[in-house]
Amino acid sequence: MIGEDRQLRSHWRQFVGAIESLPPRELARRWRLAERLLHENGLTYTLDPGGERPWELDFVPLVISGEEWREIEAGLIQRARLLNAIMADLYGAQTLLREGALPAALIFGNPHFLRPCHNIVPKDGNFLHFYAADLGRCADGQWRVLGDRTQAPSGVGYSLENRIVLSRCLPELFRTCHVHRLASYFQTSHDCLVRRTARENPRIVLLTPGPSSEGYFAHAYLARYLGYTLAEGGDLTVRDNRVYLKSVDGLKLVDLIVRRVDSEDCDPLELRADSTLGVAGLLQAARAGTVALSNALGSGLVETKALMRFLPELCQHILGEDLRLASTPTWWCGLEEDRERVFESLDTLAIDSAFMRRPLLSAAEGIVLGSDLTRDEQAAVRKRLAARGLDYVAQDITALSTTPVWVDEHLEPRSMSIRVFLSAKDGTYSVMPGGLTRVAASRNAHAISLHRGQGTKDTWVLSDEPVPTITLLRSPLSYARPKRTGKDLPSRAADNLFWLGRYTERAEDLVRALRSVVSRLTEDAAPASDYSAASQHPAGAAGTRRRPAQQPHAPTSDWRLGAHQSVIERKLLTLMFDRGCSYGLQESLEHLHRTASLVRDRLSADAWSILSRLHSKSTGRLDVGEPTSGRIDMGGSLEILDDAVRSLSAFSGMEMENMTRNHGWRFLDMGRRVERALHLAQLLRSLIARGDPEADGTLVMILELADSIMTYRSRYLTTPLVPPVIDLLVLDETNPRSIAFQMSVLDDHVERLPRDTELSDVRSPQQREVLSLLTEIRLSDIAELCHQDSNGRRSALDLLLRRIVTSMPRLTELISRDYFSHAEVRRPVDLQ
Repeated sequence: MIGEDRQLRSHWRQFVGAIESLPPRELARRWRLAERLLHENGLTYTLDPGGERPWELDFVPLVISGEEWREIEAGLIQRARLLNAIMADLYGAQTLLREGALPAALIFGNPHFLRPCHNIVPKDGNFLHFYAADLGRCADGQWRVLGDRTQAPSGVGYSLENRIVLSRCLPELFRTCHVHRLASYFQTSHDCLVRRTARENPRIVLLTPGPSSEGYFAHAYLARYLGYTLAEGGDLTVRDNRVYLKSVDGLKLVDLIVRRVDSEDCDPLELRADSTLGVAGLLQAARAGTVALSNALGSGLVETKALMRFLPELCQHILGEDLRLASTPTWWCGLEEDRERVFESLDTLAIDSAFMRRPLLSAAEGIVLGSDLTRDEQAAVRKRLAARGLDYVAQDITALSTTPVWVDEHLEPRSMSIRVFLSAKDGTYSVMPGGLTRVAASRNAHAISLHRGQGTKDTWVLSDEPVPTITLLRSPLSYARPKRTGKDLPSRAADNLFWLGRYTERAEDLVRALRSVVSRLTEDAAPASDYSAASQHPAGAAGTRRRPAQQPHAPTSDWRLGAHQSVIERKLLTLMFDRGCSYGLQESLEHLHRTASLVRDRLSADAWSILSRLHSKSTGRLDVGEPTSGRIDMGGSLEILDDAVRSLSAFSGMEMENMTRNHGWRFLDMGRRVERALHLAQLLRSLIARGDPEADGTLVMILELADSIMTYRSRYLTTPLVPPVIDLLVLDETNPRSIAFQMSVLDDHVERLPRDTELSDVRSPQQREVLSLLTEIRLSDIAELCHQDSNGRRSALDLLLRRIVTSMPRLTELISRDYFSHAEVRRPVDLQ
């Protein structure tokens, strides 16, 4: 930001002036907006030990002038061309080894050199479709490459999210500063991928290691942004040297795989045998040329730090050019002269693995700073380098320049590096005009410790003229044809969508039940019948998912009513705020949020925002309960429950109005219908199948829980009676909350599920199960269902409801068997 003359650099002036013109309160409001957007979008990063941390985005971007960026761009394009040529030679003719331009030990001793990949040449000759470089600006103002990323460059999805968030918070600045947009880079990258397949509408899959990987959020975000199918290794299979996607429609031929899985893990058959992330036979399919991979398998070879030592000479040897963008000074200890240089200057160098790859933001464990070693430790290091020098490199400890960071409402300097992304384009490379800037925790951080980065920035590359608006929402490509279907639905995704529907409905059922009880306990003049109904309320059954025992009616004396209220409050406290309570509110919302995160590439940004906000609000407000006293803040609890009902209703509205009627929506809605029918049948069995529910207010409560009280009142001008309530909630197919309606919708869904064409004339097991239930409901007689025997039990009603309760888990199992069997992790069917 500040030049050598201690004055503000010209390309920063407009930004700083605009920031200074904003009132402090407005600046704080916009920063809170950015934090809220990051939180609602669920932006996280998975750390090495397996935990997640929130993504940290600084309010102030890194601003780079157009002139400076053009120098960076030219240097990176040259470097990408060079690395691609090196990889093509090493996996092909290997002339660099025969001519002595590279030591054989550097290549054959590298665990990322995959011998089975030798002589596998992509059709277009491009091994590196994607490339990224970590850059740092040194004290002399020159940019240097700190590391190359050629295996499966990560971080581009985070860069995109950073840009979207910051452009929403500073829209005026973004336009007036003429910031280059990122959409053109993604469009160019997508066009080149499509051309690689030589097909008009290719099937492109983004292969991810799964939710436990460091960049899963970015993988899901990028797949949704570009319209690719997000798949894990278990979603793919190889048949006859061709790769297929296991979808609910059957096997679908895959044309191109954008992999985010390391090469070694991609094929357990020929590469790493214990890998569960890859696809058996993928290497043979690549060898046969039936599928394109970006990047090519084995591309981690040129990511090694040791190669940086030889790049200047290789650039002259291969391209006939001087290397335009220098690397951090590096010495490979496999060379005797380099090793001697390291021994002489050990105090000023850092020792690191020559071949180990560092994750995006992980701690730089394993790096040894010579200045931190005692004499005995230095002697041990020298001995190790003399014995196994080829495994290690030494690098200068580079002091990095700083960039302003917003800390406690003022700017402070912090050391930074930037990851820049490139993609292949017509024989050369296209550079994304921006990147992922990472900032350190302190001003004096150096390149070695920057992997401990405490935050990120958006990167603004300025243009000398207004930047045209480019979007991926409307493509001018000539090959685009009208389509009525979207991305393929892998069986794993169908499984998760089905359970997302079940967990959504389960959470809504529980929230409505809890709200019904709390509202009765907060009413000033609640009649005794309300306390009686509350004491029989099935909300307590949510803790065990079993049919609750029949409770005696609450006595009418004041002191007994108070005692029952105290018991109910303690039960509410457990159900609402105890994270260990099975089927409690906290567990239900946690299941809902976790399952939604597994299919976030299938959800719109608004739908995800609704669920993320619901999760954070409901799990973050635990202050309304006092576990030690057994008392609960009724007003605060009612506010939480009301907000939860609104959020779940909003998500349901998004599902019904915004999701296209494809198989993904169908499985999501089927899960919801199964859960609603199961819950309502259990509710009616426990509260209406026996006894006199008209006398104690139970019927009113049932209608409230089924969200049918207004429908009942519009039809009947009487207090709730058993026959019309049973008709409305069990037999009425026009009521979207009734059991009959759920069966009717399920019948339509299973009719439309994909099936083997040879069996199209035969009803599937799912069809027979649903049709049997629907027919039984339609043939039921209301008088017979309401009839009570000598014990006060409505036997016909109880039998029908019991049939529904036992059939819903069986239907779930039938659906899982035929459509989700490819999913690696099967959820146990709830048979309780």
